[in-house]
Amino acid sequence: MQIAKRMNLLGTETAFEVLAEVNKLKATGKDIISFAIGEPDFNTPSNIIRAGIKSLQEGYTHYGPSVGLLPFRESIARYVSRTRGIKVEPEEVVVTPGAKPMIFFSILACINEGDEVIYPNPGFPTYESVINFVGAQSIPLPLLEEKDFRFDVKILREKISERTRMIIINSPQNPTGGILTEADLKEIASLAISNNIWVLSDEIYCHMVYDGNFRSIISLPGMKERTILLDGFSKTYAMTGWRLGFGVMDSELAANFTRLATNSVSCTATFTQMAGLEGLEGSQKESQEMIREFKTRRDMIVELLNDIKGISCKKPGGAFYVYPNVTEVCRKLKLKDSKELQHYLLYEAGVAVLAGTCFGSKNQEETQEYIRLSYAASRENIREGLRRIKEAVEK
Repeated sequence: MQIAKRMNLLGTETAFEVLAEVNKLKATGKDIISFAIGEPDFNTPSNIIRAGIKSLQEGYTHYGPSVGLLPFRESIARYVSRTRGIKVEPEEVVVTPGAKPMIFFSILACINEGDEVIYPNPGFPTYESVINFVGAQSIPLPLLEEKDFRFDVKILREKISERTRMIIINSPQNPTGGILTEADLKEIASLAISNNIWVLSDEIYCHMVYDGNFRSIISLPGMKERTILLDGFSKTYAMTGWRLGFGVMDSELAANFTRLATNSVSCTATFTQMAGLEGLEGSQKESQEMIREFKTRRDMIVELLNDIKGISCKKPGGAFYVYPNVTEVCRKLKLKDSKELQHYLLYEAGVAVLAGTCFGSKNQEETQEYIRLSYAASRENIREGLRRIKEAVEK
């Protein structure tokens, strides 16, 4: 059977491949502690679950508008207006089943074959994958350890060409936990405005900022009309399985996104949207408790990682990931790279992590090795997992 050539351009999300490998090992009786998957280990807040059940009982089991239910979009518009300090109308909101479709829709609607899109590297794998899938040129922008995994704006300026149509930013960032500063955002905004470039701002971890306040580029002067804001409910409200996300953008672009939704997913489940409405307007107690726990875990895992010979780890400002430098460990164990270390830790220590190259190929002239650990795991598992890693690399 023939498979379309374009499928060769589409990548994957390695975290799910590692999860499948972990599950296979567990099925054979192996004791595995996983730091691989980026998913809160908390249940969805109880008030949201109750709202979802109630909406099912009330008949929210049918098609809804492709753009999303109006009461939900009104709630999102109020939420974004309040948290980003701008005026948002419901017509500027598109609801999607998860935040990932918003990445697809943004690139499909705004980028032509041969255009260039600049994206963070290392970064969420779907960015590069979809850029390549539509026949555009993916231009990696290095995130630098010496800048706390922010990029150098001078390098960004050098990478912009007459074919650049979009810059993707993600802050707080996956996989590093890095956060762009207000000065960074102002520089990016200036470049976007002067070069007439779209900005796709992935803000899925916006509530997981542990030191200081969250900043969005959409709030800067001149940026609302050229920013596509991506957000969702998977992380903040532990709703990964509910599949609920949204985008905020210019109303004309929103109409185009709605056509893409109609032609791909039809609509987002209506009962899920009603649960999301409760998430935005109901009690925030359980969500805030979860985020406070993540901050405690962040401090714990950073301390334990830095206590292992050959590993150094910067304290991330947000999300629920750490991105330690494991170059010395790889050399000591005579492992070629972090991918081999990932395999070694899984089979020798019973600990699942992700190699840095799961989030993009190494940047030009990059010599360091990194792994990503998600600390969306219990304190007990963090302690035991890091004990196993320490034992495996120091023996």
